[in-house]
Amino acid sequence: MPSPLTVNAERLWQQLEELAQITDPDAPWTRRAFTQRYLEGRAWLRERMHEAGMTTRLDDAGNLIGTLPGSEPALAPLATGSHIDTVPSGGRYDGVLGVLAGLEAVRSLQEAGIRLRHSLEVIDFLSEEPSEYGVSCIGSRAMVGKLSPAMLDFEEPGGERLFDAIRRMGGVPEALSQPLRQPGALAAFIELHIEQGRVLESRQLPIGVVSDIVGIHRYDIVVSGQADHAGTTPMELRRDALAEASGLIKTVQQEARRQAEGSAYLVATVGRLTVSPNASNAIPERVEMVLEVRSNDAALLEGFFPPLLDAAQRQAEDTGVSIAATSLSEGLPTQCADEVQAQIAAAADSLGLSALTMPSGAGHDAVYMAMLAPTGMLFVPCLDGRSHCPQESITRQQAADGCHVLAETLRRLDRG
Repeated sequence: MPSPLTVNAERLWQQLEELAQITDPDAPWTRRAFTQRYLEGRAWLRERMHEAGMTTRLDDAGNLIGTLPGSEPALAPLATGSHIDTVPSGGRYDGVLGVLAGLEAVRSLQEAGIRLRHSLEVIDFLSEEPSEYGVSCIGSRAMVGKLSPAMLDFEEPGGERLFDAIRRMGGVPEALSQPLRQPGALAAFIELHIEQGRVLESRQLPIGVVSDIVGIHRYDIVVSGQADHAGTTPMELRRDALAEASGLIKTVQQEARRQAEGSAYLVATVGRLTVSPNASNAIPERVEMVLEVRSNDAALLEGFFPPLLDAAQRQAEDTGVSIAATSLSEGLPTQCADEVQAQIAAAADSLGLSALTMPSGAGHDAVYMAMLAPTGMLFVPCLDGRSHCPQESITRQQAADGCHVLAETLRRLDRG
C-alpha cells in the first residue's frame, strides 16, 4: 500500500477562513444561494480551482464543477463535493468543508506526484440548503432529473421563479426536463460533511462512516379562516386560522414522538410560519406554514402526514376553517454503497483514525448522487453537535482528519 498522502492542514484551514469572510456582514455566516454574495463565493472558489490546475465549468443546473484529468480519460470520473451556500446566519463548515477538502485532496495528489486513472471532479452543488423558492438540493436534483417542472415554477417572496433564478446563476433551465447525467456517468461519489450531531463527539471518535441518509418530505400548508375584530367577535363565532394551525402543529409533534419510540428514526418539524393579518387585535385569517418530516423508514415517511391532515381537515370544518396542503418535495431514504463504506473505513484505519458506522439524520446532495453511482459519506465531529447557527465549530485537526480520509478513499476507489 502506498504511503498516505500529505494533506496541508494549514492551507485547508486558511481557505475555510477565507471563504467564511464572504458573508453578509450584518448576519454572519450568511451566503444564501442565488444572491450576489453567493456569486462572490463562487468566483472565489473557481479561482482556487484554477490555481489547483483544474478546469471548471457550470453545468445546465448551475453546479460548479472542477475537473482534474486522469490518466485514462475513457473511465467514468470519480467525484466529491458538497455546497457553499448557507442557511441564514448559519455556519462556516456545513457543506463548505466537503467542497474545500475535495479541493485540498486534488492539491495533495498533485504535490505527491500522483495521477489518478480516473478524472476527479470536485462539485459545488447549487443551493443544497432549503431556498426561498421552497426546495432544497436544487443542483443535485436537477443533475439526476428530479427537479420537476412544478418546482421550476416555484416563486420566492419577490415573485421570481426558480426557473429564472437558475438562469441568473448561469444554468440552462430549459435543459432540466431530462437528467443531465445517467447512471454510470460517475465511477463513485463521496461527500465529506460535519456530523451536525453529537454522536462522534460524545464517543470521542474522529470519523463517521455513513450507512444511510434519511428521506425528507416537505409540505406547504395553508389554513384559511376569517379576519375579524378580536374584541367584538364572540369565541363561538370565530374562524381563527391560527388556532386550527396550532392544533395541527401540536398533533404533528405528539404523533412524531409516538412513532419515534420504535427502532426507526422519525422527526417532524414546523419551522416556518406566516400569519396574517398578524395584528394583536385581529383574528388570524390565514396561516402559511411548512412541515418537514424526516425518516430512514420509507413507509413511516410516506404514511406519517396524510392521516393527520385528513383528521385536521374534518375537525376544522366544524369551525368554518379550511386546511389545504401541497407537497413541496419528496426524498426517500438512501442507503450508502457497501463498497464505498468499506473503502472509507479502510482509509480511516490506514491513517490510525477510529471510525463509527452511523446513519445521517440530515439530508445531503449525496442522496441524489446515489442515483448515478456508488455513493458514500464520511462525517467529522462538530462542537456540541451544533450546526445551522453561527456557533457551528470544528477544529483544524478535525478538518484535516476528514480531508485525509477523503483523499485516501478517493485513491483507493481509483484503484478499484
